[in-house]
Amino acid sequence: MEKRKLSLSTLGMLITLGIVYGDIGTSPLYVMNSIINSAGTMADAKPEYIIGSVSLIFWTLMLITTIKYVLIAMKADNNKEGGIFALYALVKAKGKWLIIPALIGGSALLADGTLTPAVTVTSAIEGIKGQKFGNLVFSNSQNVVLIIVTVILLTIFVIQKFGTERIGKSFGPIMLIWFSFIGVAGLLNLTTDLSVLRALSPVYAIKVLFSPVNKAGIFILGSVFLATTGAEALYADMGQVGKHNIYATWPFVSLMLMLNYLGQAAWVISNYQNPQYNKIFGINPFYQMLPDKFKIFAIIIATLAAIIASQALITGSFTLVQEAIGLKILPRLKVKFPGKIESQLYIGTVNWMLCAITLSVVWGFRTSDHMEAAYGLAITLTMLMTTILLHQFLIMKKHPLFANIFLAAFFALESLFLLSSLIKFVHGGYVTVIITMVILFVMIVWYFGNKRRDAYMAESENVSLLDFIPQLEKLSKDEGYPTYATNLVYMLKMGPDYSIKRSVIYSILDQDPKRAKVYWFITVNQTGSPYECTYTVDMMHTRNVVNVTINLGFKKSQHVNIYIREIINSLLNKDIIDDQTPNYSMVPKRRVGSFKFVIQNQQFQDLGAQEYMRSIDRLLIGGRLLLQNITIPPTLWYGLEFSDVVEEKVPLFLGSHYDQYLAEKEIKNSVKSKN
Repeated sequence: MEKRKLSLSTLGMLITLGIVYGDIGTSPLYVMNSIINSAGTMADAKPEYIIGSVSLIFWTLMLITTIKYVLIAMKADNNKEGGIFALYALVKAKGKWLIIPALIGGSALLADGTLTPAVTVTSAIEGIKGQKFGNLVFSNSQNVVLIIVTVILLTIFVIQKFGTERIGKSFGPIMLIWFSFIGVAGLLNLTTDLSVLRALSPVYAIKVLFSPVNKAGIFILGSVFLATTGAEALYADMGQVGKHNIYATWPFVSLMLMLNYLGQAAWVISNYQNPQYNKIFGINPFYQMLPDKFKIFAIIIATLAAIIASQALITGSFTLVQEAIGLKILPRLKVKFPGKIESQLYIGTVNWMLCAITLSVVWGFRTSDHMEAAYGLAITLTMLMTTILLHQFLIMKKHPLFANIFLAAFFALESLFLLSSLIKFVHGGYVTVIITMVILFVMIVWYFGNKRRDAYMAESENVSLLDFIPQLEKLSKDEGYPTYATNLVYMLKMGPDYSIKRSVIYSILDQDPKRAKVYWFITVNQTGSPYECTYTVDMMHTRNVVNVTINLGFKKSQHVNIYIREIINSLLNKDIIDDQTPNYSMVPKRRVGSFKFVIQNQQFQDLGAQEYMRSIDRLLIGGRLLLQNITIPPTLWYGLEFSDVVEEKVPLFLGSHYDQYLAEKEIKNSVKSKN
């Protein structure tokens, strides 16, 4: 499995256009439409209001997307990877509390992303309503739009499991055409009224917030914010394309976006008093400003751009979830790699949940106007949390003064956007808030459930492996017991001073002693380095008791059977372990003997231990074990579905560290003594 590495080049920049800018690049389809809806009708979209709104868009893109994300956040790369979880992995040593903004930001990003495919595809397809192309006349019925949108979205979600590498190669050229088209279309309209260039001055942005022509007041920022919702995705996709390709392409992308916004503004100012439009709700100036002969092309290219934006969102969600799993923030889910590169992955559970939610949004809100009203609320939370983590990164880089200025400026700015977006809650924003809370609850239960379980285990449920090595060596040579396996492998978490769960030793020695030629104790650690794949071996002064630690980055798969075979061959080559050549095998010159993997599945059935715990700990640990039992089993997670695996159900607490219920009161001797 190779990792895509793109250096600065024409090809790299082309691929960057196709991967990074889908979300932010399709915002002209609906941002100005949302701003006009905030005013009321076209007649209410007066020049002062429109110029001020475009000025707000320009400075929002400049401050949040360009300065915060392109110039600052992209410096905070974790081995060239970006995104809120990669950033958290980079700064988590600065304080345990940093997990809180990481959890909130990650859950909000996943939740708000469910609206992106719905909004972009619906906005693009709505352009066909009432259009006449030759002898073909499209209906004004929204149901026709919804059916077409549903077919497109279903197709996008269905093809995910087959991989999209070949399709992805066409994304760059399509997005280059898209950006060039919207830039030229905007420029042609801009030349009819160059007065809209006043919007580049921040004065008009500030004035419109307090102007009487702005009926929405500060809440207009909720619509303006839609222009920059793809900034977080831009940072997250940095690892796939390389920061230098983003640096090289963002000036072109931002120029094309602003030309289109300015062109739409010029068209609105020219037509806000036009009787044909001025009493109509829901006019989309993106399509209206185009000559009729270009509208069919615009709809086709807009639909393709919307599909690319949706594809980028889905792929980004897979990556985000995989990172969260690697950092033990989310439960294990089956990750597949349908393509030949690590960045192209597929998580079926996430795919179909996204599909169900997205289609529910499409049919629940029905029009892009209603979807826009709900869109963007949760992503403001993500941006706020990213600001907090970036503040810690800047402190870590020895820039305390700049870090504090950065925090004060962007936390205030993004809090203002969050406040302005709160009005969206009653208009549908509650949908993404509910999804955010559900995801956040799962993250909290899984992450802190792990922490509390490990804390209780460390108190009394662990023993030192060193104390039992003599027995293991003796059992390995004791021919009075049948050979259980040549290599007996336990998947576990080795703690300090070789501490392991009491249940592991109990399994080997007390439950029909398991004789093996080599005992393996495998610990798999997720690291903050995305693609790390290293291991250490500790023979503990033996030739048949092996402590192995495998360090995998949070973007690496966990197929440990492959790794273990490589490790055994390496140890055999160095004569560190004894020869295992089987007497009979269909594989010529096979040196590795049989394997048996033992995975212990903890059950929270120890009622005494539950009463000993605090209520919050019972909730977290019990919830964590419940999630473990309803998500992917360890056998599949470790890639052992075709291996010889024994799953043992063990109580969470084998020992007794809580009050005993039974106390001896009296023993009556009713049998005569032998004397």
